[in-house]
Amino acid sequence: MNAVASELNGDRSTTTPVLEVSNLVKEFPIRSLQGVRVIRGLVQAVSNISFSIDGGTTLGLVGESGSGKSTVARCVLQLLVPTSGSVKYNGIELVGMSRKTIQPLRQEMQMVFQDPYASLDPRLTVGNAIAEPLQVHKVPGKHSDRVAELLELVGLAPDHAKRFPHEFSGGQRQRVGVARALALEPKLIVLDEPVSALDVSIQAGVMNLLQDLQARLGLSYLFIAHDLSVVRHISDTVAVMYLGKMMEIGPSELIYNGPMHPYTQALLSAAPEPDPMIERQRKRIVLTGDVPSPVNPPSGCRFRTRCPKAQDVCADEEPLLIDHGGGHRVACYFPEAVSIHAPTLARS
Repeated sequence: MNAVASELNGDRSTTTPVLEVSNLVKEFPIRSLQGVRVIRGLVQAVSNISFSIDGGTTLGLVGESGSGKSTVARCVLQLLVPTSGSVKYNGIELVGMSRKTIQPLRQEMQMVFQDPYASLDPRLTVGNAIAEPLQVHKVPGKHSDRVAELLELVGLAPDHAKRFPHEFSGGQRQRVGVARALALEPKLIVLDEPVSALDVSIQAGVMNLLQDLQARLGLSYLFIAHDLSVVRHISDTVAVMYLGKMMEIGPSELIYNGPMHPYTQALLSAAPEPDPMIERQRKRIVLTGDVPSPVNPPSGCRFRTRCPKAQDVCADEEPLLIDHGGGHRVACYFPEAVSIHAPTLARS
């Protein structure tokens, strides 16, 4: 405990990433119906994932449903205990920490959940929901003043604190969720598909709010989404996951202007283009087959069963993430940069 405290209070190198994840693995046991102690197999939700986030920047984590994005998020915050690997916050190893030891760090790492309808307690007023983290961590001061300040920060009126969640729209509820996450003045916020449950007309407003807050407060984001056009609006770095593995990672502009992995290219081509002239000229990449089971993933490259470029070598050995310049890393034996126009959310 003393060593951790000294690390928390000591000088930290300015070059240390806010978040550094190395070789993260998370497996869930499949238990037999005859007895909970009998394990029939393992679901490989996350397999050997590595990435880092610098201060004041955003990493967008993208992939289909079931690719392991939310599991990564919960392992980062230690809501799930990783099977193996390392998760460091400002150089401090979180994996293996006891609940009591990690408690001071909880204030610096917060989460905004996907569903604004389910993430707020319907029995609590908005003011009480936002003040709850302050009470749990025993933050001194008048909590009502802090709640009013947070509501104004996210674009809501202070008197909204007296209302209940059902009196708000989806976009307003998500703003309340952001205010609650900001209550303890965190440095890192994990955003688990924060706009996927909102109308498209509301998404841009929430995205703009997140960018403004990042600029004002120096926040770092791990932004999880399944829509590449959404993460382009906010991300400095983009990482693409498929069936628990990292397929491609690199600076946002390199990923969008020249995606090299066939899976990333397919995701980008699936994003709708509002201009009908451009939409007619675009080549849509349609993937065949279904996503394999994470209980028994394919050998070698996990994407090979749906990849139009797959050859025998793809089944023999898993491709490594290789840097192709500028920090653009791709796990593919046949990478090829392809220009695919991807739409972006308009900034108001």
